[in-house]
Amino acid sequence: MAAVTAGEGWQREAWGTVEGREVGLHTLTNRAGMRARIGDYGATLVGLTLPDGTDVVLGLEALHRTTGSGYSGTQPYLGAVIGRVANRVAGASFELAGRRVRLAANEGTTQLHGGPGGFAHRVWSAQPLPDPEAPGLALSYLSEDGEEGYPGRVWAGARYGLGPGPVLSLELHAVADALTPVALTHHPYFNLAGHDAGRALGQRLTVAADHYTPADDSLIPTGEVRHVAGTPFDLRHGPPLADAVESGTLAGGYDINLLVTGPRGVMRRAAMLEDPASGRRLELWSTQPALQVYSGGGLDGSLVGKDGARYQRFAGVALEAQAIPNVVNLPHLPQVWLRPGERYRQRIEYRFVLPGR
Repeated sequence: MAAVTAGEGWQREAWGTVEGREVGLHTLTNRAGMRARIGDYGATLVGLTLPDGTDVVLGLEALHRTTGSGYSGTQPYLGAVIGRVANRVAGASFELAGRRVRLAANEGTTQLHGGPGGFAHRVWSAQPLPDPEAPGLALSYLSEDGEEGYPGRVWAGARYGLGPGPVLSLELHAVADALTPVALTHHPYFNLAGHDAGRALGQRLTVAADHYTPADDSLIPTGEVRHVAGTPFDLRHGPPLADAVESGTLAGGYDINLLVTGPRGVMRRAAMLEDPASGRRLELWSTQPALQVYSGGGLDGSLVGKDGARYQRFAGVALEAQAIPNVVNLPHLPQVWLRPGERYRQRIEYRFVLPGR
């Protein structure tokens, strides 16, 4: 049996080891009856159970694959914190101070989500923040100079917190000792009917975005900014996710970066996901300028999740509050360079509304 330690609103159990380091699985529980499970590996949100008993994020039981699927194997970044640079970097390179910096590629010639050894694949240090009303967990990771090709050392932090009500917050921060790009995100997949409920296409998604960044066939933004009007990326009025998929307009589903309306760095409601069948609603609030919407078109049933669930195509919707993808190669768009003495800060809140509450 795994060793367990506990405090007010917090519990930790041993989950395994990675490269000789012990990995913990932490459970936060508040008095409202909300529960979050977070692993040290990738600072990963493994489960999020609402006060009505429904776990609404896709996740795996195991750290390592035994008879099913494990986080340390190949899996689509379920619930992980992503860095140093989220999403895609074209050619796995960028120019800095007159020289070409070469990164580790992991999607053909592209770097995706920080590379094969990015933050999602690292063991973070964790410190509990016990509180019966609003427990939290602070995680930290030191990214060394040259890791995945990036210059300079980066000290990154992620702080999860449960609000007194049905709210999960995540604060991401970082400092660096040399000029380097930093653009973090969180990568949970939501299904408001329950993580094991099958396709999430009947749910409605509203995004506060008038513009999007068109991408090429490799999902690399071209540098253009276009209005969403007249496109399948117009999510301002909450269409069912099924509309674009079943009509054939987006047969593969959504995988697009939208520009959130409002000033960068200010908390505002970026998106709202609603499940008409259950009446559950998620509001995503963020300080980030953009949001990647990915409707899980690449899931294929090979992942064995919690409770033995197989995550089929469109089983969950990833909502990734982020900077613009590949912006390090698009100098005319808002940049993500972090300089020594500066602090990177980002905040995300997942606010839930339940029927009858």
